[in-house]
Amino acid sequence: MNCRKRNKWLPLLLSLLLAAALTVPAFAAQAAPAAGETERVQTVSDTGSKAIASAVAIGLAAAGGAVGMGLATAKTVEGIARQPEAEGKIRTSLMLGLVFIETAIIYALLVVILLIFVL
Repeated sequence: MNCRKRNKWLPLLLSLLLAAALTVPAFAAQAAPAAGETERVQTVSDTGSKAIASAVAIGLAAAGGAVGMGLATAKTVEGIARQPEAEGKIRTSLMLGLVFIETAIIYALLVVILLIFVL
C-alpha cells in the first residue's frame, strides 16, 4: 500500500494545463474573409492573438520541461545516494534524459517561431 499522501490538486492542475494547451490553436486561428470582402489585412488584434498563443505555448513547454528536469535531477541524486558505486551509469542516464527533455522544449520553440512568422 502506498503510504504517501496523494496530492489532490495535481489532477486539477494537469487538466488546466491540458485545457490551456488545447486553446492555443484557437488563439492563432484567423477568421476567413466574408463573401464579397477583399483579402483581410493583418490587424493589431491578430498580432496580439499570435503573441498570446506563443506565450502560452512556450510557457507550457518551459514549465513542463522545468518540472521534468527537476524531478529527474532529484531522482538521480537520490539514486546516487543509495548506490554510490553506480554513479557513472546513473549520471549518463540523467544526461540522456535531460537532452530529450530539452529537445522537446526546442521543438516547442520552433513551433512558436513558425506561429509568429509564418501564420
